[in-house]
Amino acid sequence: MGKTTIPEEELMHPGHIACLGCGGGLAMRYMLKALGRRTIVSVPACCWAIMHGKHPSFALDVPLVNTAFEVTGASISGIRAALDAKGIKDVNVVGFAGDGGTVDIGIQALSGAVERNTDIFYVMYDNEAYMNTGIQRSGATPEGAWTTTTPVGTTGDWKKGPKKNMVEIMVAHDIPYTATVNVAFPEDFVKKIAKGKDIVGPKFYHAFAPCPTGWRHPPEHMVKIAKMAVDSNLFPLFEVEKGKYRITRKPKKKIPVKDYLRLQGRFRHLPEDVIEKIQRGADRNWELLLRKEEFTADF
Repeated sequence: MGKTTIPEEELMHPGHIACLGCGGGLAMRYMLKALGRRTIVSVPACCWAIMHGKHPSFALDVPLVNTAFEVTGASISGIRAALDAKGIKDVNVVGFAGDGGTVDIGIQALSGAVERNTDIFYVMYDNEAYMNTGIQRSGATPEGAWTTTTPVGTTGDWKKGPKKNMVEIMVAHDIPYTATVNVAFPEDFVKKIAKGKDIVGPKFYHAFAPCPTGWRHPPEHMVKIAKMAVDSNLFPLFEVEKGKYRITRKPKKKIPVKDYLRLQGRFRHLPEDVIEKIQRGADRNWELLLRKEEFTADF
């Protein structure tokens, strides 16, 4: 076997109460492997607010603070300020929040934290809806998806319009480092998180984390579907460091978007013209990303 670059130490243990095949569980596991024990995690209302277990059980080996839905950015800013006041510089402060608590409810606090250049990590584990409260549409729900608030009926009331591009929103804040990561590619995931330990200032990560419950696919297909999101160019893996774009995985054989969509019940209602529209969007965004990488290569 080839040598892995992933640390062996486990800081997330059995006993959590995630659903079967939860991508958010793997996202937390890989993040903690990258950052180590000298880490404090702040979690708002989201799946992970309950997944870590109920007292006296606890699935994580690091301190965790549960906060309100909208305040993750403010919470980690306060923790960082308290540690700095005590002269403690070697502790990683992480906001670990879902897509709804990031792109919608918590975007104001996150924007403030990164605008102040606070030395923090922020990981958005993206399962593309408000899963913990009933699979409601979020600003990160992709076009065409069924949710309980974008039901599929005779009028075709599925999600209209693309998801918010949080990486580009963070790039617009001119932060030192932002990246996409995906639970199907653990070595890329861990490497990018670990890289942030050597960067002073805010680090933002968009973590792709499928939800079998909300996406309506078998739990055992979770990693396969996560990989297909990358290989169809719907969710490219790249990083932006000081304005310089670098793609970290270019699919050797691109797969059609429809192959990714057809494995998920939330997309089974889509007519061919909408699937073709999603394909065109993925192709356009990939070409734009390639151009950004080329343009910023000499930065």
